[in-house]
Amino acid sequence: MIAIVKYNAGNIKSVENAVKRLGFDCVVTDDEDVLRAASKVIFPGVGEAKSAMSYLHERKLDELIKSLTQPVLGICLGLQLMCKHSEEGDTNCLGIFDAEVKKFPPLDIVPHMGWNNLTEIKGNLFNGLSENDNVYFVHSYFAALSEYTLAVCDYIVPFSAAMQKNNFYATQFHPEKSADMGERILKNFLTL
Repeated sequence: MIAIVKYNAGNIKSVENAVKRLGFDCVVTDDEDVLRAASKVIFPGVGEAKSAMSYLHERKLDELIKSLTQPVLGICLGLQLMCKHSEEGDTNCLGIFDAEVKKFPPLDIVPHMGWNNLTEIKGNLFNGLSENDNVYFVHSYFAALSEYTLAVCDYIVPFSAAMQKNNFYATQFHPEKSADMGERILKNFLTL
């Protein structure tokens, strides 16, 4: 069973639908026992870092997520919350990745919204994909490049489009909205 973390964030339904389209059973839950028993956990998110972390902390989901041992995939805000700190609301996050989340420089072209390519891809999330494949982004904050970077995107500055540390994977882009490329990435995660 695939568990999708239920918390105060958007895009959960689109992730649920994408997982089901791939033929996997899933449940949206904030139940500790269900999350611990799941074969994989997806931690999606569209929203604001400070209020999302507050919600997670109130329900002790912050400690639970950090303690999971099965593969966990953070998506968009999920990636940012897996980092150490976010400039958005000066927020301390989960600290899974020792990386900072920063705001894009103030330009007329923020948020970064639409299709963009990935470079320097590595790791089993990207099996069957090629350098410069395009995926869909919607974000105003980004994780800086670090030792955990699995893929790079360049938008104003180069940033971590995907990250991994041990059983924790994350994408800044939305695989559930990234057509065939995103479907392949989700399937790669779900079949780890």
